[in-house]
Amino acid sequence: MNKIISGENNRQKLVSQGFLIPFILISSLFFLWGIAHGMLDTLNKHFQDMLHMSKAQSGMIQFSVYTAYFLMALPAGYFMRQFGYKKGIILGLFLFASGAFLIAATTSFESFWIFLICLFIMGCGLATLETAANPYTTKLGPKESAERRINFSQSFNGLAWVIGPLIGLFIYGNNSNVAGEKLSSMILPYSIIGGTVLLVAVLFVLTKLPEIKEEEDPGIQTGTVSAGGGAEIKPLFKQRHFVLGVIAQFCYVAAQTGVFSYLINFVTDVNQHPHFAVAYGPYFLSIGFALFMIGRMSGSFFMKYLEPKRLLAFYALMCCLLLPVVSIRAGWTSLIALYGVFFFMSVMFPTIFALGIKDLGPKTKKASSFIVMSIVGGAVFPPVMGLIADKFNMSVGFFAPIPFFIFILYYALKGSVVRE
Repeated sequence: MNKIISGENNRQKLVSQGFLIPFILISSLFFLWGIAHGMLDTLNKHFQDMLHMSKAQSGMIQFSVYTAYFLMALPAGYFMRQFGYKKGIILGLFLFASGAFLIAATTSFESFWIFLICLFIMGCGLATLETAANPYTTKLGPKESAERRINFSQSFNGLAWVIGPLIGLFIYGNNSNVAGEKLSSMILPYSIIGGTVLLVAVLFVLTKLPEIKEEEDPGIQTGTVSAGGGAEIKPLFKQRHFVLGVIAQFCYVAAQTGVFSYLINFVTDVNQHPHFAVAYGPYFLSIGFALFMIGRMSGSFFMKYLEPKRLLAFYALMCCLLLPVVSIRAGWTSLIALYGVFFFMSVMFPTIFALGIKDLGPKTKKASSFIVMSIVGGAVFPPVMGLIADKFNMSVGFFAPIPFFIFILYYALKGSVVRE
């Protein structure tokens, strides 16, 4: 019998009895797509240098992946409503591995557009995994601890983001100008990622997972897989907390992707003090992701004692206050402020996700698809932020995410309230 993880003070279970092994397996998925995203954010500067691209053009890397989220989320949700979470996860892993292998196989073409197509395929896999794993995690225990549970799983995502840029160091090690070899350093890491993801897919095929169906809700009183106590659920788009949650998630992913994508540009900008060599860029990104991971782990702990929406509000406010400091080019102070933004962004995605799907009962899978679709904010914003940086400088570009965090602050304080 699996041991139950519980809080020490409030004795509130994090994972219900019998669900520990599924929780561990699902949490491993957060790690896998974190590796993919962590590497992704090192590639902007690499392509700028190797293929002589502008910041706005390199922002198409994020555009490709996050557009896949937008286009794949609803089909993935439909697939899971028909065939269940497990088959949805296996499909996502297969697409993820296929995209990684295609990247490794096509680097000799040195075509940015072919690379974007391969990234799109990989992004479809990531979107499918997120559509499955995020809501599945919230259902593996009492609804009262759903926000803590998803933040705990997302902590592994943060850990992977620390490792991703360090893998990117291997990619940065190639400075060849020989035709056909400029992107050759991407072959090994993406081949290893593809092989690892395939092995995990096989593990999921061989492992029995409980198929949690919101339609078979046993009621809140059981404290296991309840989604709404069997009450009549209003149509999704009449659920204010869900609709505003979709908008809030769009804002968050737009802001997060912009900040992540251009940190290396920020620390290597010749107009910025301190100014570092490009080769050290992935180290700085890895430090930021380490703070991001620490923020998620500590946030999961704080939610034992603080209401999740209050913590979300405070973190959003801190981002609003720190970004102007980043933008005024105050040397080390600006760099430290940027790292503060990494820390305070940490709990936003999983907390908004959990608040947005709260009490939606049988509509949870469909709602999850729409919230994953809102990740398209990550496709839209990086090219815009890159244009601002190209026109002015990278520091000025960091003013752009502030309105997004203002909306998240509003959602945490007012918009996330579930209304009858």
